[in-house]
Amino acid sequence: MVFSSLIFLVYFLPLILTLYFVAPRKVKNGVLFLASLVFYAWGEPVYVVLMLFSTLVDYVHGRLINRFWRTRKAKLALLSSVVINLGLLGFFKYSDFVIQTVNQIFRVQIPLLNLPLPIGISFYTFQTMSYTIDVYRGITKPQKNIITFGTYVALFPQLIAGPIVRYSTIADELDGRKETLDSFGEGMQRFVLGLGKKVLLANNIGLVWSELSSQSELSVLGAWLGILAFGFQIYFDFSGYSDMAIGLGKIFGFHFPENFNYPYISKSVTEFWRRWHISLGTWFREYVYIPLGGNRKGLKRQLFNIFIVWLCTGIWHGASWNFAVWGIYYCILLILEKTFLLKLLKKLPHIIQRFYTFLAVLVGWVIFAFDSLPEGLRYLTVMFGAGGAPASDQRAVYLLLGNLILFVILILASTPKPSQWISKLLSKTKEPAAGVLSLLFLASVTVLCFAYLVDSSYNPFLYFRF
Repeated sequence: MVFSSLIFLVYFLPLILTLYFVAPRKVKNGVLFLASLVFYAWGEPVYVVLMLFSTLVDYVHGRLINRFWRTRKAKLALLSSVVINLGLLGFFKYSDFVIQTVNQIFRVQIPLLNLPLPIGISFYTFQTMSYTIDVYRGITKPQKNIITFGTYVALFPQLIAGPIVRYSTIADELDGRKETLDSFGEGMQRFVLGLGKKVLLANNIGLVWSELSSQSELSVLGAWLGILAFGFQIYFDFSGYSDMAIGLGKIFGFHFPENFNYPYISKSVTEFWRRWHISLGTWFREYVYIPLGGNRKGLKRQLFNIFIVWLCTGIWHGASWNFAVWGIYYCILLILEKTFLLKLLKKLPHIIQRFYTFLAVLVGWVIFAFDSLPEGLRYLTVMFGAGGAPASDQRAVYLLLGNLILFVILILASTPKPSQWISKLLSKTKEPAAGVLSLLFLASVTVLCFAYLVDSSYNPFLYFRF
C-alpha cells in the first residue's frame, strides 16, 4: 500500500483518521500502532513479523543499555543491537548479492536465496539503531512502554520511505502530543501538495523515462531527454512522498524533519547533498562520519571517512555494484570539491555553478538508474555522442515537443519560485478570498490526482526497492 493508491486514499486513511480522533488519549498510540501494522502487512504480511522482531530487539536493548549505563554491559548491549540490526539488513538485502559475487569470482554455482526485500527495512533499521545509540550516548531516555516504542518504529506515515526520524526528535510527541485544527489543516495541505507532486508530475514524466529507457537504440537527444526525465521523476516521486509523510505526521501531531530543500538549485555537489534526502545524510553524519573522526584528525583521515560514508551510502540504496559505484562517484566529486574545486567554483557565475552541479547529478542518475553497469556505461556513451549514435531521432523530438509544457512546469516546480509567487499573491489578497483561493487550488489538485489514479495504471514508487 502506498499513499498515492486509491485503496489508501479512499478507504485506509479516512478509516484510520476516524478511529484515531474518536479514540481516547490513552489508546491513540495503540490505534496508530495497529493501523501501521495493517498498513505494512497489506504488502508484506510475512515480513511484519520481522519488523515486530526488530522492534522487540531494540526495545529490550534500550532498557538494558539504560540499566547498565556507563558500564561494559551497556556497551555489549549496544554492540548486540547494532549487530542484530545490521545482520537482519544484510541477510535480507544483500545475501543474493554476496552469493552472485562469490559465484562470479570463484566460478561456482551456489544457489540464490531469492528472498523478497522487506519493504522499508533500510529505513526502520536505521531508525531503531539510532534509538539504541542515542540511549547509550545519553541523548534520550529509553521508552518504557513497548506499544509507544512500537508506534515509533512502525509509524505508517514514514515507515516505508522516511524521512528517517530519530527517536529523540519525536520522543516528547510520542508521549504527549497535541492535535490541533491548525496542524490538521497544515498537514492536509502538505499531503495534497505532495500527492500532486507524486501523481501529476512524477508519474507523467516517468512515462517518458519508461519509454526511452526501454528502447534498444537511442539518439543523443533521446538519451539526454530520458535521464532528464528520470532526474525529475525521482525527485518529485521521493520529495512528494516525503511531503505526504510530513503532512500525515502533522495531522497526527508529529513534526518530522524536512527531507528535501530544492536540491536542483544547488551550486555544488556538496550543497546538493545538503538539500537531497537530508535525513539520510544527517544519519550518516551523526552515526558514521563523526564517530570515525569526522574532520578532526587531519585531511587524509577526513577523506578516508568521506570514502567510507559514501561507500555505505551507495550500498544502502541497493544490493548491486552500480550503487557502490554511484557512492564512489559522489565520493570522488565531494573529495575534489573539498580539496580545491569549491574554491574554483565560487569564482564562477552562479549559472555555471548550477550547470556543473546539475550535469554531475544527471551523470550520477545514469549510474543509479541501471542495475547493469555495462548498460549504464552504454547509455553514458550515447549521451556524449560516442559509439556512432545519431544526434536526434523522430521519437525523441516527438516526446520533447509533446512534453515541453510538462518540462517547463517541472523546472519551475523544482525551484522555490512558485511557492514565492503564491505567497506573494495570497499576501495581497484579503481574507476570506485568500483562503477560498487556497482551498480551490488544493481541491483542484485533489480532483486531478483522483482522476489520474482512476484512469491510469502507471503509479510506481521508486524508493520501494530500498
